[in-house]
Amino acid sequence: MIRWAGAALVVAAVLAGCGGGRHDAGPRKGALMAPEALDAASYRAPGIPARFGDISPHDWTGLTPANYPIHGIDASRYQGAIDFATARRAGVSFAWLKGTEGGDRVDPGYEMNAAAARAAGVPVGAYHFYYFCRPASEQADWFIRNIPKQKGDLPPVLDIEWNSTSPSCQLRPPAETVRAEMAVFLNALARHYGTRPVVYTTPDFYAENDLGQMSGVEFWLRSVAGHPTDRYPGERWSFWQYSGTGVVPGVGGTSDLNAFAGSAEAWAGWLAERRQR
Repeated sequence: MIRWAGAALVVAAVLAGCGGGRHDAGPRKGALMAPEALDAASYRAPGIPARFGDISPHDWTGLTPANYPIHGIDASRYQGAIDFATARRAGVSFAWLKGTEGGDRVDPGYEMNAAAARAAGVPVGAYHFYYFCRPASEQADWFIRNIPKQKGDLPPVLDIEWNSTSPSCQLRPPAETVRAEMAVFLNALARHYGTRPVVYTTPDFYAENDLGQMSGVEFWLRSVAGHPTDRYPGERWSFWQYSGTGVVPGVGGTSDLNAFAGSAEAWAGWLAERRQR
């Protein structure tokens, strides 16, 4: 979900992305990074909110990200410690932070940054990066064991996309298996957290696994070179990831940028309905 422009950081992210290993090895956390702060004003780009920047912007036309009033970020250990008070003043209305991966990885940034987001009044939640070489039931259990249920937090997110850069798992199960395992994971988290997870995915994964036929799924769709209606024709969605190279005050380095599908009033209603209780 987090994609870096700098070559060294890309390599670090790939090396961190295997998600395999033994259950008795203990959680693997990696290192919390400390990226250089960038000045959003130096990277202003048309089509995105004026308070953010983008180091590699798309040439947006038609219905652009700036047409939506509610924006947020997703982040992991690669963003380091986030100043959520500054981010909120800049217009960050929500944040999802990487919590776990596979069945043995915990992101070291989650605990610290989730607490900072809550203290700043930014709705926050955790996402799980799915690993195709472990059963969904094991991964759901891992997430539940490491991400406490927290009243007021956002629903959890299942980040499911092909693990194309993983050095330990290149498995691509059949679409029917993918959808069945997704259902196992989503149902387990819904029972535990009292709210159904959101599903984040990419255009290729969505199409190859025919995710549009799944009922009761709330989508967060990646589409960095066009509106979701162009990449996912006819699909319903609540969140749109429109950049992987955004610059946000209070967030080191670059960050993914996301928009909520509705108005400010719709956002308040969504929060009231979907937050953990």
